[in-house]
Amino acid sequence: MNWIYILEILGATATLYVVGSLRVLKQYERGVVFLLGKFEGARGPGLTLIFRPIQQMVRVSLRTVTMQIPSQKIITKDNVSIDIAAVAYYHISDPEKAVIAIENVYDAINQISQTTVRNVVGRFSLDQLLSDTASINEQIKNVIDLHTEPWGTQVTAVEIKDIILPDNMQRAMAKEAEAERERRAKIVAAEGEYQASVKLGEAADIITQHPVALQLRTLQTMAEISVERNSTIIFPAQFMTTVQEAIALMSKDSSSK
Repeated sequence: MNWIYILEILGATATLYVVGSLRVLKQYERGVVFLLGKFEGARGPGLTLIFRPIQQMVRVSLRTVTMQIPSQKIITKDNVSIDIAAVAYYHISDPEKAVIAIENVYDAINQISQTTVRNVVGRFSLDQLLSDTASINEQIKNVIDLHTEPWGTQVTAVEIKDIILPDNMQRAMAKEAEAERERRAKIVAAEGEYQASVKLGEAADIITQHPVALQLRTLQTMAEISVERNSTIIFPAQFMTTVQEAIALMSKDSSSK
């Protein structure tokens, strides 16, 4: 009876040990397993057994991590002090390296990202930073990815999301933008005057060749004035003589045809 009791206890203990050794890995997780302190392998999602204490397993998530790069003061190439905040996206591509090669991959990438943003942005002037942000983002991503590749991680994107300028620089840029608008307005007005003068010159040449055209244009203008509102129009005597001459010339042209 004693042996049976002992076997029952051993069986129950073994059952509890096996149940306690069960581990479930989700689809986006990988388990890095160590056997007596040595790397044994990386296990995929599903049900797996970890026999403690001779085996240990570290869970690693393969999902993309969104990491905020804190705002920091940076001096650009043209000696302008600005505050820049960015965001980085990365995921673990090699679970073994992410566990063995680095102690805390998240803190390491956070620190190297802040340093890289400061170094890369400092190579550009403020105008380049504002106009060529996409290219600067790509350079920052490549530099960070070069440092994090030995850690089994891949940086997919880095985006500068906020650029804070000093107040005096904002006022200076506003004045520059206002001056640029005024310059464009003056250029447009000058081009309009030039085109109008060209057309007026062409019209003057036509009227010079056909003097009657000026009188007809005057009569048309008077007709437009009389339609808009009731008014009394006084014709100078010289104008009436010119009109009579124009009518006579038109009659002569009609009879000759």
